[in-house]
Amino acid sequence: MDKNLEKIRSRLLSEPQDIKNISRLVPDLYPAKPSTKPPVAAAVLIALVRHDDGYKILYTKRSNDLRAHSGQIAFPGGKIDASDKDAASAAVREASEEVAMRPQEVDVLGYLPTMFTGTNYLITPVVGVVTPSQPFVANPDEVDEVFQVPLSFLSQDKVYQSIKVWHANKHQPTWKIDYYGKVIWGITANLTRSLKDMALRDGED
Repeated sequence: MDKNLEKIRSRLLSEPQDIKNISRLVPDLYPAKPSTKPPVAAAVLIALVRHDDGYKILYTKRSNDLRAHSGQIAFPGGKIDASDKDAASAAVREASEEVAMRPQEVDVLGYLPTMFTGTNYLITPVVGVVTPSQPFVANPDEVDEVFQVPLSFLSQDKVYQSIKVWHANKHQPTWKIDYYGKVIWGITANLTRSLKDMALRDGED
């Protein structure tokens, strides 16, 4: 593993964050009415895809036919099933189902702090490096498009725009990233920013 990846690994959490007091969690966007149910455990894979010219992060554009968050840009991921060994296994499984990523080609580097969403999901962000032996293929039932953004681009402060969105009858702050017309915002932009602040402080590529 090259020294940049070792540096990223050293800055990540070695285990998923242990949330001891869920009542203190602050959601990415406040809902109109807080849920009375326990948060749903979920995981996403922030995949650093190895290329000859550097690393790129993989994103998906969710299918327009999905009921929740249709058409939005996201990381591969979903609910942690009872059959999943842990959050990392769930994230890798979802990536395999959504974009045909081969599980054996994923090396988990670590974790970002857990994020809580206004839709009542408790997300464990799993960061892994991927050396693909074949192209990623979108599962048409879930994903309309797969694309990648260079880590060198996402390492720059200037690409993160602080915006306010109208949600639950009020303006709420979030991040936005515009990569040549592909607009990443909300929880996905927040997670990307979290990776940047935690592990890419020196602008590694």
